[in-house]
Amino acid sequence: MRKPLVAALFALVLAGAGAAPAVAAPAPHAVPASSHPAPARASVPATTADTGTAPTLKAVTLAGTVSLSNCSGSVIRFPNSADSDPALVLSNGHCLETGFPDPGEVIVGQSSSRSFGLLNASGTRVATLRANKVAYSTMTDTDITIYQLTSTYATIKNSYGISALTVQDTHPVAGTAITVASGYWKRLYSCTIDGFVYRLKEGDWTWKDSVRYTSACQTIGGTSGSPVVDQSTGKVVAVNNTGNEDGERCTVDNPCEVDANGTVTVRQGINYAEETYQIPACFTTGNKLDLSRSGCVLPKP
Repeated sequence: MRKPLVAALFALVLAGAGAAPAVAAPAPHAVPASSHPAPARASVPATTADTGTAPTLKAVTLAGTVSLSNCSGSVIRFPNSADSDPALVLSNGHCLETGFPDPGEVIVGQSSSRSFGLLNASGTRVATLRANKVAYSTMTDTDITIYQLTSTYATIKNSYGISALTVQDTHPVAGTAITVASGYWKRLYSCTIDGFVYRLKEGDWTWKDSVRYTSACQTIGGTSGSPVVDQSTGKVVAVNNTGNEDGERCTVDNPCEVDANGTVTVRQGINYAEETYQIPACFTTGNKLDLSRSGCVLPKP
């Protein structure tokens, strides 16, 4: 999660990935493509897709994504959000401007004036949005930060023609075609959901029921916080957060998979995301956080 962005930039230059943005702040997550094959896959229970009929896939763009100073993110809404509600931005817990939340720490209602570059479909920055608070942030069980903005969805739509991305409120499915949309790099990574990880451990942090990508999604530094979009629905099913860089076991930048029996598996070069389907149940009318709501399972302060 912590590798300096300059290292990720060097990896991109070697890969011929093009020019970097004029931002040189450290990014929490950097996972360059590995020339070594990933270890043999252990059997992981997963929800599987219905292969009877191939879904109609949609072209995912950068519209609604945002760039942070060191990470990526997206303007999100929930199935019951209203156009008049204050808009929200989703990124990672480890992208929080005040530093990584400690294991077990949950931040609610923290003041923030962080700014975000709003992108259109082609990746052009069309506006600067600003937060007034951190609605929720944690790195316990999941890795998310949700900012509340000073703008409503209607204001953003009417002013810039950009709609928020809707967060799916059901569990994602293995085999689903997905796109990781990085507002920081203005770049799209497409692959499929390979499966789900009972526990993903990185350094002092542990995340539950994480999404594992197939090897085609070689996300790099600065992609932390990117929305993971289901190509068949256009909805957000996860938030990109980490990957095993060097083949180390359960260290920072080298998460390991731990199954229900405690067996540890390391997959060098494989990247991961944290599911988001559980978030909508924790927000009520007006996009207000209510961790006491029935069905809300996010960690509480």
